[in-house]
Amino acid sequence: MERQTVLNELVRASGRLSAESDFKGLVSVLVEQSADYSRSDLACLYIYTNPESSEGKLQLIYRRGIRDVPDVIPTDLELIEFLEECGEAVVLLSRKESPFEGLFLSSGMKSGMALPVKAGKRRLGVLILNSRSENHYGNDRFRYLDSLNRLAGGLLENARLMKELKEYLKRIEALERYQESIFKSMTNLLITTDDEGCVRYFNESARKAFALDDDDVGSRFSDLFGSGLGKKVLNTVDKAVNSGREYAGIEGIFRKSGTVDMDYALNLAPLMGTKGGKEGLTLLFTDQTRERSLKAQADTAVEQRRQIKDMFSRYLSKDLVKNLTENPEMVKLGGDKKSATVFFADITGYTAFSEGKDPEYIIEVLNAFFSEAVEIVINNHGYIDKFIGDCIMAAWGVPMKSEGADAVLAVTSALQIHELVRSRDRTFFRGNASKLKISVGMSSGPLVAGNIGSKRRMEYTVLGDTVNTAARLESVASAEEIIITRATRDLIGDKFKLEERKPVKVKGKEKPLEIFNVKGMN
Repeated sequence: MERQTVLNELVRASGRLSAESDFKGLVSVLVEQSADYSRSDLACLYIYTNPESSEGKLQLIYRRGIRDVPDVIPTDLELIEFLEECGEAVVLLSRKESPFEGLFLSSGMKSGMALPVKAGKRRLGVLILNSRSENHYGNDRFRYLDSLNRLAGGLLENARLMKELKEYLKRIEALERYQESIFKSMTNLLITTDDEGCVRYFNESARKAFALDDDDVGSRFSDLFGSGLGKKVLNTVDKAVNSGREYAGIEGIFRKSGTVDMDYALNLAPLMGTKGGKEGLTLLFTDQTRERSLKAQADTAVEQRRQIKDMFSRYLSKDLVKNLTENPEMVKLGGDKKSATVFFADITGYTAFSEGKDPEYIIEVLNAFFSEAVEIVINNHGYIDKFIGDCIMAAWGVPMKSEGADAVLAVTSALQIHELVRSRDRTFFRGNASKLKISVGMSSGPLVAGNIGSKRRMEYTVLGDTVNTAARLESVASAEEIIITRATRDLIGDKFKLEERKPVKVKGKEKPLEIFNVKGMN
């Protein structure tokens, strides 16, 4: 092939290379042009994974041809060691025993060429071409491939450096964005100045507190803050700029037209440059007015949680108390409208039983029963509202709602209490109290829940027609009965065996109430 033809093809391929600016594009042009011009059956470019280390390897990054080739070539291969040491190409015109037989990437190849890809003394990779024909790579092909390869090496190195530069700039931009996000999220007020006392930067908190805008960057700090900070503080700032010393714990009141007075604490520190030199000053203000406000809010929240814990810990399960203290907004201590289920569980025959008995004995009997019954209520997520003589008043759905489960849990509790009273293994209602039974009245609906009382004594309780109705139905219920309203019946569905009773007239209701007696679980 004539020299002029080689030169023309080289100029054309060089133009293609020069038109590419990214690393992948250059790799593609180098391999494709090399394969096209040399009419090779295989053309592969391997790149060093770590050019600076002897422990690196050559990784395949581009292949032209349908044959399977190694993805990785070890750098201790004799062919690679020769290319690295001499920096010259290796050509084999036939497949015979040779220390460089690693040049053949596939079993069907009979001649091949390996060219080191480098930029100056920096090694980049190896370009390997194979042909199924012997004596395929003559002088013209060698000159073309060698020249194109040398040109591509410099361009690939430039592209690599450009890629590294772009990645570096991206990291710098990411760090700057991260730094800016930190400064923006700071509650402290950050201002920096240059070595001449001019403002270079302020964060968002400082912008708002000191009524600054972008035009203030470059202004002298003393001009912007002189009237607000006072002469003494400005003198300290000047000392810090001139001496490079740190000053901590400077306190004062910032007063400036257009801003709210601010009780502040100020720390001054030299702003250090990348080479360790002082480039200005860092001023970090703490808004102590805001800090005190936040502390007061935190103290209020802590006190609110303490009140909730004190108020409910004896009358609710531990998991409900924990949930309430973590979510205090769920309890409106001043009063809140709720939809809940309330029951009154009363000891039938108590009046006759207590006649002539010692008060100590009566209290012992009541406490023994209450201790067992309360555990049942609490385990079913109920709230013990109060004890009224021999009666337990409990509610479900306050202070926390359990959706449709409230009424089911309330009825379940009533059944479990009856079952406990009937048990021969019970620890209460023994001896003279063995004939005592329990009657329960229950209602569901709207009510008001909240703190009732005075500063000396507060009590969380429930009020309303639903509560009154449940109390009236307890009087309707006979021993071992659980009388519920239509509203409760609609909430519990078919989970319980019910006996519909004749509607009853109760105090405070114009029309008779539909009632049901709960006989057991379905």
